[in-house]
Amino acid sequence: MNLPSPHWLPLLREIGNLKRVRSANQTGSVAERLFALAWRRLVAGEETNSVARDVTARALVATRLGDLDAASLHAAGLPGEAVREILGNGFDAAAVLLDAPARRWLRGGSPQVHLDDDADPGVSMAVPAFVERLARQPRAGATTPGRSRLMLEPPENHAEHCLCVAVAAVLLAPETGADTGCVFLASLAHHLHNALLADAGFAGETLLGEWLAPAISGATELALGELTPALGSRVAEACRILPDVETAEGQAFHAADTLDRVLQMEHHLRAASTTMAYLQNEMALVHAGPIKPFQDALLDRMGLAA
Repeated sequence: MNLPSPHWLPLLREIGNLKRVRSANQTGSVAERLFALAWRRLVAGEETNSVARDVTARALVATRLGDLDAASLHAAGLPGEAVREILGNGFDAAAVLLDAPARRWLRGGSPQVHLDDDADPGVSMAVPAFVERLARQPRAGATTPGRSRLMLEPPENHAEHCLCVAVAAVLLAPETGADTGCVFLASLAHHLHNALLADAGFAGETLLGEWLAPAISGATELALGELTPALGSRVAEACRILPDVETAEGQAFHAADTLDRVLQMEHHLRAASTTMAYLQNEMALVHAGPIKPFQDALLDRMGLAA
């Protein structure tokens, strides 16, 4: 059994934060929009590994630059060379945990990182209806039979979860020897049934008993029916890895899925327990600059210095 190294946790936490990164000129979180981009490119006929590489690279850059993308930087008047350098620096800062082959693969084997290319080969393609429904479908939170549901607000949605699992699975795949395209596609699709079925959580699912598997299967088939037969078959084949961890692909997927689920809960707990001392002293909430002495004196005067 191949278990990923704990050294991935800081980066996976930041990948998870893409569920919460938004901006004024865009609708939805970065994770939600990357989920739609991945499906649009797949529907347009792009090869799975190419989609996995590009989406993962974009996710890594977003962990450092948030929603600052090539389009907004170009619109602000920055020249193309500067935009490429900024995005490349963002990628390099995020990719320090990756080995050299993984970094080269994600950069496309070229020092001119493709991240500044906003051309979307599937832009004229309508995304499957399940993409929008998964973005509207909130996840259940923590549930277990016999106990009240623990609701942590705001909830993530299923599009965001699937995207973060897909990116994490791509990053973890080399450690298990998994096929990158397979784990990416399976991760994107592992909650297709929730496009129809609201998420009742573990507690709710137990009440379906013997009807849980047929309900999931039927709802999944409806979602797959929104794809071309060829793409639907590819997705169904990739999803064969989902039931167990007997394969390298199953191990990579379940590692990514389990960690994303737990790190989502950890996010809420960490935020609730954060102290002002940590924010001011470790996170430089009032950071270095020409007016820092004034700001420090102000906070001390107001009794807010930590």
